[in-house]
Amino acid sequence: MAGLVDGYFRLLKALVALLLAGMVALIFGNVVMRYVFNSGIAMSDELARWFFVWLVFLGAIVGLRDHAHLGIDTLLRVLGPRGRRICFVVSHSLMIFASLLLIQGSWIQTKINWNVSAPATGLSVGLFYGIGIIFGISATAILIYELARVLTGRATDDELIGIRDSEDH
Repeated sequence: MAGLVDGYFRLLKALVALLLAGMVALIFGNVVMRYVFNSGIAMSDELARWFFVWLVFLGAIVGLRDHAHLGIDTLLRVLGPRGRRICFVVSHSLMIFASLLLIQGSWIQTKINWNVSAPATGLSVGLFYGIGIIFGISATAILIYELARVLTGRATDDELIGIRDSEDH
C-alpha cells in the first residue's frame, strides 16, 4: 500500500513539473509571438491560467503530505503533550470539515459547468473546477490518516504536529 501511495505522490510531483513547464512555454511563446510576429496564441492565457490553478492545488496536496505548509508553533511549544494532541485533533477535524465542504462545492460547480465550454479552448469548464474534488479527496485522506496515527498512538506528537528544532528551520 505504501508503494501505491508513494507512486501517487510521484505522479503528482511530475504533473506539477509538467504544468509549470507548460505554463512557461505558453506564456513565453505568446510573448514571443506578440512581439516578434505581431500575433498571439488565443488559448495561451486561458490554458496558462488553468495550468496555474491545477499546479497550485496539486502542489498543495504534496505540501500537505510533506508538512511543508507554513505554521506558527508558538502555542504548541508551550503546551504539554496532552495539549498538543488536543490542538492537533481540533485543527485536523476542522481541516477535514473544510476539505469535505470543498469537495461538495467543487462537485456542484463541476456538474453545473460540465457542459459549458471555455471561450478560447472550448474545453469543459467543469475540468477547471474538478481539481477541487481531487484536492479535497486527497487532503481528506491525508488528514484522516494523520489523525488516526495520532489517536492510536502510532505517531509522536512532535512528528505530526510539526514541531522542529530551531536549526531545522
